[in-house]
Amino acid sequence: MAHTPVNHPARPIYRAIGGLTGLYLVAFGVLGLIASAGNEVLAQDDTTVIGQGTNVGFSLLSLLLGGAVLAGTVIGRNLDVVINQWLAYLIMALSLAGLAFIRTEANIFNFTVATVIVLMVVGLVLLMVGMYGKVGTDEEKEAWQKARLVL
Repeated sequence: MAHTPVNHPARPIYRAIGGLTGLYLVAFGVLGLIASAGNEVLAQDDTTVIGQGTNVGFSLLSLLLGGAVLAGTVIGRNLDVVINQWLAYLIMALSLAGLAFIRTEANIFNFTVATVIVLMVVGLVLLMVGMYGKVGTDEEKEAWQKARLVL
């Protein structure tokens, strides 16, 4: 993708932001598991963590997604770029689906409006991190610079 920056000067900052986002998802998952312990996996009740609705199922999903983001951040080598971009799209689609089903029986993850907003922000942050974290050779950076100047 010629339009994606290669070796962006702020990529260490973006990588750190991605790691912090992964840590947030893991922390939310752990707190959600603690708060919803003893409930059904897909319970639709008033369990909230950090102002967001959750249940055991969504807490486990948050742990899984956060672990994937953290693993990508630790491994690096552009694997974090791929993981962050794909998970960003997945999380944003999940938040939009949650918004569509928020007042129905299909709200299996016990979403609230706050949960939807936070998930959308997390997805956008991961997308930004994925777009500016790419590392490449000098030739790839030069090709990106030339493509950027053409526009």
